[in-house]
This record gives sequence, structure tokens and C-alpha cells, in this order.
Amino acid sequence: MSNRVNIIYWSGTGNTELMAKSIYDGSKGSENVKLLSVENASLDDVKEADILFLGCPSMGNEELEETEMEPFMESISNDISGKKIILFGSYGWGDGEWMQDWEERVKKCGGILVEQSIICNEGPSSEDIENFTSLGKKYTLSVEAKQVN
Repeated sequence: MSNRVNIIYWSGTGNTELMAKSIYDGSKGSENVKLLSVENASLDDVKEADILFLGCPSMGNEELEETEMEPFMESISNDISGKKIILFGSYGWGDGEWMQDWEERVKKCGGILVEQSIICNEGPSSEDIENFTSLGKKYTLSVEAKQVN
């Protein structure tokens, strides 16, 4: 039996979208995978997922994007307890503080981070793309996800 994997992301320049599509590419052939831009995602998409990939680049002063992704995170904060989650995103400057803050937020809401979060400076490299594709394949298959840290 395969996991239900939903990939929900926000992308401004296309870097995070490329990351999300690479995860999806790794799961090709499975009807148990959805790739959704955050404006098309709903609470049901979060609730039905066994594995939830969430992607957003660093914006402003190392924050989540505030008009789409931030309200979405607020709307799902009571429904991710016990949910297996993998975070990803890109950044142009800084040291990844937005991702550390996002990880803490997910943990406080009871989410279970099952992989180290993946951040890419600017666009993902070909090696990053391969890693995202492998993650998509890994979590689409029947794999027991374990908590990290």
C-alpha cells in the first residue's frame, strides 16, 4: 500500500516550484500524489495526506510568504499534530533562519518532521533536483517515516 503524499508550495520566482515538481516527478505513476500551489490547497488536502511536503521560499526578513503561505499555515496549525511533514524552500540571502523558525512552528503544532528540511540558495542544483526526486519516490512507496531530531 502506498502513502498518500501531498506537495503544497508557494513560489515567487519559480525556484520552490521547481523543487516541488521534482518531488512530484519522483512519484510519477502513483495516483496517491497531489502537487498543489498553496492557493489551490485546502485543509482536506492536509488531513488526507500521510506525508505532507510543504514548500516556501524565504521572504522579506527571513519569513514565510505573507499573503498565501502564512495564512495557509495559520489555517492548518490545529490539524497537523501527528502529521509526517517535510519542509523545503529556497532563499537568496541570510542563513536559513526562516526554515528554522518554520520547523519550530511545525513541531509546536505537533507535526513530525521526518527528514531534514531542504533549503537551496537561489535555484536548486542538478544534485538537489536528484535528491528531491528521490524523496518523492521514497515517500510515495510504502515506507515507514521516522521522526528526525
